[in-house]
Amino acid sequence: MNFLRRNDLIMLIFGIALFALLQGLISAGAISSFWQLNLLLIGINVIMSVSLNLINGYTGQFSLGHAGFMAVGAYVGVVLTTNFHLPLIVALLAGAAGAGALGFLIGLPTLRLRGDYLAIATLGLGEIIRIVIMNIQYVGGAAGFKGIPHLTTFAWVFFVMLFTLFFIKNFVNSSHGRACIAIRENEIAAEAMGVNTTKYKVMAFTIGAAFAGVAGGLFAHSFYLISPASFTFMASFNYLIMVVLGGLGSITGSIAGAFVVTFISAALANWPEFRMIIYALALILLMFYRPQGLFGYMEITNAKIFDKILKRGRE
Repeated sequence: MNFLRRNDLIMLIFGIALFALLQGLISAGAISSFWQLNLLLIGINVIMSVSLNLINGYTGQFSLGHAGFMAVGAYVGVVLTTNFHLPLIVALLAGAAGAGALGFLIGLPTLRLRGDYLAIATLGLGEIIRIVIMNIQYVGGAAGFKGIPHLTTFAWVFFVMLFTLFFIKNFVNSSHGRACIAIRENEIAAEAMGVNTTKYKVMAFTIGAAFAGVAGGLFAHSFYLISPASFTFMASFNYLIMVVLGGLGSITGSIAGAFVVTFISAALANWPEFRMIIYALALILLMFYRPQGLFGYMEITNAKIFDKILKRGRE
């Protein structure tokens, strides 16, 4: 426990130092507006990939509708800030509550399914959310919601991302997280040992959906216009790529996957037709040579790895 607390403190100090460095570069104009936007997207994608990893990686469920919960958080947030002039923090909390509540209601019936059936059900539910939003004229319908205040800053994204990482890390290390991991490893054995599998699957799904709602609120307030086209199945698939690329069951892997995928997307902005080809090739090569992802179940704060890094730093 003391080791975990020491690691948390070191990583928190490292995070604050990284923020200070990047914020200083942004203030000095050393980072262009294009890459400033992509820094925001990296942070938002980290929140999305880590929250999806809680469902897919740690609990062993196969969700393909994560962008739907992001859409709920985005639209709840922009309605509160644009139409009711509430502060961003209220919009993010309301978006998280809305997405989390919807995740809970959807999770109760669907998480009794398993495998391919669950994937198809969550895919359909994500599309239902998007289609419903498209037909609500109050939020702009298919044309999108316009006139959104540009409230998302690098500081907001970075510290919400940091909170998300620490929250999910501590959840995974708690008794609730261990129950989720037990379900992933063998759901029948976990149930036989007295684990309420439906309860913990719904809990993980609700928490993952809530953080997706927060990411949606940050995403929406990064632009002046959002539309349902931003939350299609391809968006959910994109977040799944980040999780698989980094490693199912690794928070470090989710961070790495979000960074790599976002960076590739930004670097290939002028050649969008090649982006999906490179994604596909990267996944094929990964499945051949490292099917567990870049990090597998490994974390950068693992005892042996972390001690080696600290030892080298002292030398």
